Amino acid sequence: MTATLPAKKVRTGLTHDEVRAILPHRWPMLLLDRVDEVEPGKRAVATKNVAGTELWFQGHFPDQAVLPGVVMIEALAQLSGVVSALEGGADETKIIYLAGVRSIRFRRPVLPGDRLVLTAERTAGGGGISEYKVSAKVDGQVAAEGALSIADPAHGKA
Repeated sequence: MTATLPAKKVRTGLTHDEVRAILPHRWPMLLLDRVDEVEPGKRAVATKNVAGTELWFQGHFPDQAVLPGVVMIEALAQLSGVVSALEGGADETKIIYLAGVRSIRFRRPVLPGDRLVLTAERTAGGGGISEYKVSAKVDGQVAAEGALSIADPAHGKA
């Protein structure tokens, strides 16, 4: 599969299928429903609609379902991966690894029915390892925020 986005140009409204063309993740691990805006190599905003039928809710507090923090971290890492993968323009599906999680703070629970608005902004690095400032919000309230690093093994040692 090949993504057909121009390099360094802000693009809006990447559909779920376009996200699938960029990331190798598949159900149940593809967590981005759409990428609302992306500036390759710099930043992006995405949406994850939290459904009560997601498999983690079966065991993560079944009497009061809460989206696990690690799922939010993975969604934020995937969004950071989209920013990085599109840096060079049109590109084949890329595997980009979560390399580190720093200072992530969880500010409120995320529940079934919530709509997460995810943001990722590159703050350092490029190519091999990049750091991102990330956040997840529900109705304008911060649910999680912090920094994470991703590694692109195609650009040197990860």
